[in-house]
Amino acid sequence: MTASPSPVPACPVAPALLALPAGTPADEGLTRLLPVLGDLYRDLHAHPELSMNETRTAAIVAAVLRAQGWEVTEHVGTTGVVGTLTNGEGPTVLLRADTDGLPLAEDTGLPYASTDTAIGPDGGEVPLMHGCGHDHHVTALLGATALYAADRTGWRGTLLAVFQPGEEIAAGARAMVDDGFAERFPRPDVCLGQHVSPLPTGTVALRPGTAMSAADSFRIRLYGAGGHGSQPELAIDPILLGAHVVTRLQSVVSREIAAQDAAVVTVGSFQAGHKENIIPDSAELKVNVRTFDPEVRTRVLAAIERIVRGEAQAAGAPREPEFEPLNAFPLTVNDSDATERVRAALVTVYGEQGVQHMERPLPGSEDFGVFGTTFTCPSVFWMWGGFDPALYEGQDPSQVRPGTPGNHSPRFAPQAEPVIGYGVRGLLAAAAAFHGPEA
Repeated sequence: MTASPSPVPACPVAPALLALPAGTPADEGLTRLLPVLGDLYRDLHAHPELSMNETRTAAIVAAVLRAQGWEVTEHVGTTGVVGTLTNGEGPTVLLRADTDGLPLAEDTGLPYASTDTAIGPDGGEVPLMHGCGHDHHVTALLGATALYAADRTGWRGTLLAVFQPGEEIAAGARAMVDDGFAERFPRPDVCLGQHVSPLPTGTVALRPGTAMSAADSFRIRLYGAGGHGSQPELAIDPILLGAHVVTRLQSVVSREIAAQDAAVVTVGSFQAGHKENIIPDSAELKVNVRTFDPEVRTRVLAAIERIVRGEAQAAGAPREPEFEPLNAFPLTVNDSDATERVRAALVTVYGEQGVQHMERPLPGSEDFGVFGTTFTCPSVFWMWGGFDPALYEGQDPSQVRPGTPGNHSPRFAPQAEPVIGYGVRGLLAAAAAFHGPEA
């Protein structure tokens, strides 16, 4: 994958504007910063970048952190940036934001909507959009880093501000760990992260235990023997084989997974052949699996392989099917004790009514959990609302309003400054629960 050949625009927001004089209290500092953070957010939204190619975003992040007084390390796991700020003895708290956009054509109508494009992994031009809120994540964390650097009287320890690439393809967190993260930076005592979501602005949602599903994506290539469509008896049709596989895979969840468990198996792509009267030699399926329990995951993946190989044998395929992993997201698991500390801290920002309990794990997936798993330390990940509360009047605020464009929608358009303000304050409060004066 290569970056877009078009010129990279300069960021109109000077890094120095996102730094505060020493001793600036948090409330005063956020009031001063919020208009500038809004400008930064709109710029990042207008200029998303593909996973593992976030060079412009990384350069902006690094420049802002340096202006704020952080020790900055660039190019961690390709385009990752890590800021380190130490303020005496105490716990090390890792705060994470992801930086990549999506190959998605924006349809929000916003005046700062993205019109950028890039060259995708297949060599073709793709549209770009921040359709999952990572522009909000970066902006909120840079607001929090400014406030922490300016006022060091209320906390002790070390902060790691991690700006992670490649979340959308489950590659960035692993790449940063594989690039020597454990040897290059202080070991975190807790990892914290948040994600903007289609909930009302001024609310958050979290839960202890499993918070988001694991996800496995892979490509399956099925082999047949090509021939003329008028003489199928002389061929082995991989399209028919693939159709049987697609149908049979739907039985994995309905007939092999217990009713009290949960899993999703999706065939999202089925490609074969080029002409209506030619039986091709092969077919390709792309499959996505979502699970909430490691044992269920093992059972589902084994069943898929068994079914695919069995159907290929039944069809008389001349070659064994091939399986190619595309990406794998781990379970996102919130430590119970740490989650309760974060919940109590978020109440100070959102109020008791604004902090919602997620009744069930989300079927979406994240690679944030790689950090906590790697360092065997507690992790907490929560959802923070980004849409006008008036849209949710008369309904449970913890539930996504029907019709509200969700993450990965081309119409996903969270509010700007109000959401940023809550995101900054949420990160400050959550981190203070572990290294503040009363932690």
